[in-house]
Amino acid sequence: MSLNSGTMAKWVYTFGAGTAEGSAKLRNLLGGKGANLAEMSSLGLPVPPGFTLTTEVCTAFYENEKNYPAGLTDQVRAALDQVVAHVGRRFGDAASPLLLSIRSGARASMPGMMDTVLNLGLNDQTAAGLARESGDARFAYDSYRRFIQMYCDVVLGVEHYLFEDALDEHKSGLGVTQDTDLGAEDWRELVETYKEIVQRELGEPFPQDVHAQLWGAIGAVFSSWESARARTYRRIHNIPDEWGTAVNVQAMVFGNMGEDSATGVAFTRNPSTGENEFYGEYLINAQGEDVVAGIRTPQHLTRAARERTAGAKPSLEEAMPRVYQELCDIYHRLEAHYRDMQDIEFTVEKGKLWMLQTRAGKRTTKAALKIAVDMAREGLIDRAEAVARIDPASLDQLLHPSLDPAAPRKVLAKGLPASPGAATGEVVFSPEKAEQRAALGQSVILVRTETSPEDIHGMHVAAGILTSRGGMTSHAAVVARGMGRPCVSGAGEVRIDYKSGIFIVGNETVREGDMITLDGASGEVILGVVPTVQPAMSGDFGELMGWADGLRKLKVRANAETPDDARTARRFGAEGIGLCRTEHMFFNADRIIAVREMILAGDEAGRRAALAKILPMQRDDFIALFEIMSGLPVTIRLLDPPLHEFLPKTDIEFSQVAAALKCDVEKVHARANELHESNPMLGHRGARLGISYPEIYEMQARAIFEAAIAAEKSSGAPVHPEIMVPLIATARELSLLKARIDAIAAEVTKQTGVKLQYQVGTMIELPRAALRAGDIAQEAEFFSFGTNDLTQTTYGISRDDSGSFLKDYLKAGIFVQDPFVSLDQEGVGELVKIAAQRGRAARPDLKLGICGEHGGDPDSVTFCHNIGLDYVSCSPFRVPIARLAAAHAALALPQEKD
Repeated sequence: MSLNSGTMAKWVYTFGAGTAEGSAKLRNLLGGKGANLAEMSSLGLPVPPGFTLTTEVCTAFYENEKNYPAGLTDQVRAALDQVVAHVGRRFGDAASPLLLSIRSGARASMPGMMDTVLNLGLNDQTAAGLARESGDARFAYDSYRRFIQMYCDVVLGVEHYLFEDALDEHKSGLGVTQDTDLGAEDWRELVETYKEIVQRELGEPFPQDVHAQLWGAIGAVFSSWESARARTYRRIHNIPDEWGTAVNVQAMVFGNMGEDSATGVAFTRNPSTGENEFYGEYLINAQGEDVVAGIRTPQHLTRAARERTAGAKPSLEEAMPRVYQELCDIYHRLEAHYRDMQDIEFTVEKGKLWMLQTRAGKRTTKAALKIAVDMAREGLIDRAEAVARIDPASLDQLLHPSLDPAAPRKVLAKGLPASPGAATGEVVFSPEKAEQRAALGQSVILVRTETSPEDIHGMHVAAGILTSRGGMTSHAAVVARGMGRPCVSGAGEVRIDYKSGIFIVGNETVREGDMITLDGASGEVILGVVPTVQPAMSGDFGELMGWADGLRKLKVRANAETPDDARTARRFGAEGIGLCRTEHMFFNADRIIAVREMILAGDEAGRRAALAKILPMQRDDFIALFEIMSGLPVTIRLLDPPLHEFLPKTDIEFSQVAAALKCDVEKVHARANELHESNPMLGHRGARLGISYPEIYEMQARAIFEAAIAAEKSSGAPVHPEIMVPLIATARELSLLKARIDAIAAEVTKQTGVKLQYQVGTMIELPRAALRAGDIAQEAEFFSFGTNDLTQTTYGISRDDSGSFLKDYLKAGIFVQDPFVSLDQEGVGELVKIAAQRGRAARPDLKLGICGEHGGDPDSVTFCHNIGLDYVSCSPFRVPIARLAAAHAALALPQEKD
């Protein structure tokens, strides 16, 4: 238990009636929901009064074997008395009962992942009293049956489907389909049925003590922090387990009190597109979970939205114009106050508007870009803050193809465009099957009637999500947008038969395993596979990336070895090539025979003859890259992998090589056996090849220099190649190989009369090289850290074989992240730091970069900025991510979890 200034810790913060003990600044303590309820209350907005149990209570709860800290009970009792004073109702009083909502609220938004209990405080006496006081028995018993079902599901562990089945059976017996078709007596009967279910399942009656209900619900919400779905969501979004959740206890207001009552969810801007339009949904005579759970398809907030979709039911703007205008005024105030797009929840009780929540709204990356750029233009935020608003990793959503609008498509159904993007995959009907298929490398579309928080593991691995029920603010829509998954929701034509493993649309039957395509931008569900087109990097994206480039200090290059890679890199803003892997060029069908001929040759003369065939091909490769990069730096790594990777695998390939060498196939097999290695990744590769077979590196150096001269002549742009020797362990290796490269440069200069400008450096990918970097820098003009191999050799882990146990290490908390995805800053990073310091001590102008895939990981980019590297290099599609991450690093921004 923590102490404040020698006094009892403050565990509870109250809000309501225009005052609050907390504020938005106490987000870590009060959680996002509690902090914003306090802030809205202080702003004078209509917020039902309540109180927040802090995240410190959650910490104490788990540290003390789910026991509450001393003093909490008294503080809750005092806060509850304050709520009673504000609303004029008494908790547990049959004449004028106070009902409560109990909701979670972590500091990072986790929509739907933790538990909620509404209508708490109802029992047989208070339900009857609520019916008398309100004059609406239907409302009272509808609320009571909702409470029993929710409390049993969340607190008592009685499966919710038991209650759903009873409700469906009752409706079926009456010949009706909608909940709104049931009257007061129906709900009264169902309450008794529900209580019988509780007695049967638990062997004891539904609890009638309202204080026991309250503490049961509080404990359940704290316990839901460790639910499987919450843990999965935290793992996906990198939210620390130790943060915990707060619990918010608030006086209930009711959207199910008749036709002048409603509940809804709204966004101050469109969370899918970013357009500056009020966006959301509501339901008349309903409670909040009806909107987000997708149980009923909700109505639009605005007339314009209803008209766009030809909706039959009136919008809030039309049905309740006064309430709608008040809601608009509040959303303008909230957006101006928080200076960000807000996701708000509201209830209308008998014509009075109440605000239940505001938070920064989940949005797609496309929407985030537009909102940030628009708000900067509007003067709400500055350009640096606009850049800071965009999570670098989220750009991945934008950097991949979308559906080709000109391609033919067989549209099965159309739902709501809940989360944009395109996805093609096999149909699966359960999150478990989604995980199984995805683990086999298959792309899957998760098809559900509606999703629930329990589906989070399947949603995470799915390429896209389709639901037959639910709206634009349903669980599926909100979570999919947060994950960057395309989602089509509320596709009412889709009839799902889980038992048979099919869905039916009209006369078309789609079976599990069939391929479908989702267009999250249009809401179309398409049979089969639809071709895609490349993304356009202009508009809001281009503008914001320009602002980011003006802030960052790190240069960003790309790993590229083909003309297509190089062009993509330029399109995404790369400032050069940081790694050209020349071995990738050797696998082309028109040259692999010559490469194998070189490898299998029995002497230097044979190797040189084969290399003479490869030289013009390599030269043409390099000319194309130099011309595309047009004067930007190009770092070319000399041949690195072990020779066995190029060897024949089939009898036909062995015969082809034998024919090229004009020898027997048996001789080729014998030579291949000679080259076999037990551990090739630590064997005869990299600089070791150059030492044993210097003619290989000589051919490559000549190809580079001749290409540089040709490209400079054809393009008019200066070409200064950077030649990188891989897998150096000692300064002597580099000294010998550099001398060979310099000798070839001198020969080419003598033959052409052109003086070459170039640099020779090395890849630091062995721990010894990092430790002896001062010696190596005497020879090297640049270092490029090959962090893929440096991670392998530091940990002694094979990247190719680690998949079988890495998940166990992550689960056990040995690794926080996969070290091949995000740089191990404490171990591998320490070696990089040592090498950078010792290298520059020996050669102050030493150029330093990183060229492993870590160069596109935001956390790793921040590390590279902090230790003073000159550039990072990554795959072309991750160049924008690295550019934005470098800007965040320059702004000294931590990688936020939201």
